[in-house]
Amino acid sequence: MKHLREFDIAFVGLTPGVHTFQYQITDSFFENYGPQDFSNCNATVKLQFDKKNNFFLLKFEVGGTVTVTCDRCGQPFEMQLWDDFNQVVKLVENPGELGADEDPDVTYISRTDSHLNVAAFVYEFINLSIPMQRIHPVDSNGKSGCDPKVLEMLDKMNRQGEDETNPIWKGLEKFRDN
Repeated sequence: MKHLREFDIAFVGLTPGVHTFQYQITDSFFENYGPQDFSNCNATVKLQFDKKNNFFLLKFEVGGTVTVTCDRCGQPFEMQLWDDFNQVVKLVENPGELGADEDPDVTYISRTDSHLNVAAFVYEFINLSIPMQRIHPVDSNGKSGCDPKVLEMLDKMNRQGEDETNPIWKGLEKFRDN
C-alpha cells in the first residue's frame, strides 16, 4: 500500500496544545484501499490534534458527500457525511505488547516515533460516517426520493404476497393461534 505522506504529522516539533489540520478527501485517496461501495467522495476531514506529554487527543470531524446506491430502489444518490470521532494515541515503550483488542479508541505508538500517520483513521472514520442502510431521503413534502416505478413495483409485490398462501403452511395455521 502506498504511504500517504501528506497524512504524516511530525508531532516531535509541535508544542503542547491544540493544533488543527484539514484534509480534502476524494476518490483518489481510496485507491490504496481497494474498491469501495461508494463513489464521488468529496469529504473534508478536520483534525484537532491536542498534544499532551505522553499522549495525544485526536478529534476528527468528517463532512462532505459521497454517492451511494439506494438499498430500496437501486438508484444512486448523493449522501451527506457528518460525524465526529475521538481517538487517543498513547506513547509507550513497547506498543506491540499492548493489546490491540482492549479499546478501539486508543492507539499505542512507540516513544521513539517522530511521526503519526492518520490516513488509516481518515479511511476508517469516513467509512463509519456512511450508514449501513442507505435509502433516499424524503424531500420537503415528505415524499420519498426513490424511483416511483420501483416503489410501485415493490408495493404491488407486497400486496400480491399477502393474497397468496403457500401450500407448505396449510395445516400449520391452526397451531399459530395457540
